Amino acid sequence: MKPRHLAMGAALLVAGGLVVFGDNTPDVAEPVERAARVPAAATRAPTINAGVKAHVEPVILRLLPRDDVMGDSDGNALFASQNWNPPPPPAPVQPVNNTPPPAPMAPPLPFTLIGKSVSAGAYEVYLARGEQVYLVRDKMTIDGTYRVDKIVPPMLTLTYLPLNQVQQLNIGVFD
Repeated sequence: MKPRHLAMGAALLVAGGLVVFGDNTPDVAEPVERAARVPAAATRAPTINAGVKAHVEPVILRLLPRDDVMGDSDGNALFASQNWNPPPPPAPVQPVNNTPPPAPMAPPLPFTLIGKSVSAGAYEVYLARGEQVYLVRDKMTIDGTYRVDKIVPPMLTLTYLPLNQVQQLNIGVFD
């Protein structure tokens, strides 16, 4: 056994001895008579002479409206919630921008060059958009949105018809 086990055993024996042989008389406090609380406005408190006890009747007060006790919508409440968070920072002032928005631009060309050829002195270019393949020549319209203006190697010039903007596609030189 270690010394701490011996100390704990001795403490246990002392505690048991106090339980068996200790003072078992209960400590009881005597009740105290108290005068009833009465608001000064409701009744006048009687004068108590030294050595004479006065009997005071309990007074029942009228109920207060709920808004007086719990508070109203103005935040004047007894049990109103409190927000201790700091107020949010003020919104930054946006400078007035008098510049007009940029002009609309044509989307990038959706076509991929597949190949090119010359037939009867006219150039032909093979373009693809997704699964669709187009054989284009000068002055041809593609799906109502692009018009082929001219094919002069190394450039194919197209016009985006909704905005009437010219775009070019590099097709390389003919061999």
